[in-house]
Amino acid sequence: MIIRCYGARGSVPVSGAEYVKFGGDTTCLEIRSKNDHIIIVDAGSGIRRLGNHLLQEGRFEYSMIFTHSHVDHILGFPFFKPIYDERTTIQLLGCPTAQGDLKKLLSRSMKAPFFPFPFENLKATFNYSVECALDFAIDSIGISSIHLSHPNVGMGYRFSEDGKHFVFLTDNELGFRHRNGVDFEAYVAFAKDADLLFHDAEYLPGEYSVKKTWGHSTYTDALDLALKANVKRFGLFHHNQDRNDAELDGIVGHCKEIIKGRGSTMECFALTQEMEILL
Repeated sequence: MIIRCYGARGSVPVSGAEYVKFGGDTTCLEIRSKNDHIIIVDAGSGIRRLGNHLLQEGRFEYSMIFTHSHVDHILGFPFFKPIYDERTTIQLLGCPTAQGDLKKLLSRSMKAPFFPFPFENLKATFNYSVECALDFAIDSIGISSIHLSHPNVGMGYRFSEDGKHFVFLTDNELGFRHRNGVDFEAYVAFAKDADLLFHDAEYLPGEYSVKKTWGHSTYTDALDLALKANVKRFGLFHHNQDRNDAELDGIVGHCKEIIKGRGSTMECFALTQEMEILL
């Protein structure tokens, strides 16, 4: 299983010299199975670059799943060039009770006056599944899901293949339980012994008092979850839109101090939008 990150920023894309190292694009991951099947997770602004790479590679068949439908996770969809190519086939997967009808949501995002080209005129073929099973499979990858603690609901995922496990819990507030969210220990159990965990780590502890209920975690809460879940590698995700490269480096450094102080050998890093990890 290969995991590629095309966007790790939260809330809104950013640009500038202070964001070069970790990047400014919002959430988009590409996961490749051992059979080279392509799974796309979320359609933040990072999906634009992913689309360009897929066209260069001559790949036109993908599965696409979403954590939720907030704007920073779907805003890149109209700029994903493969959807304008008749050779493209996309299997859209999503549970309407968690994210809403994804096809309708994506269509709405392209309606006038917000976008000049309507979803109905796209040349790609969309096969839409409304299967709401918490456990399912895409190609050789088994996928289990859990409700996120986030406004308007969402889903986190555990991807498993050949004994390797990757857990993705973005936009998940560990300090407050939203509707349909679960408690801290349930997220620990979901991530237990994973080879790789990406978790929302948007806030500094000192910021959280005025951000509580907004749907995101402090990096210290996310780190605590990773340590209690005994994951091997922990990636800080959903970087605050105002968090520059130097500040993110400082957060990673503090996390490493905490990890060492708790007697753990867990690897910790902050995601960049150029990162590729092989499990």
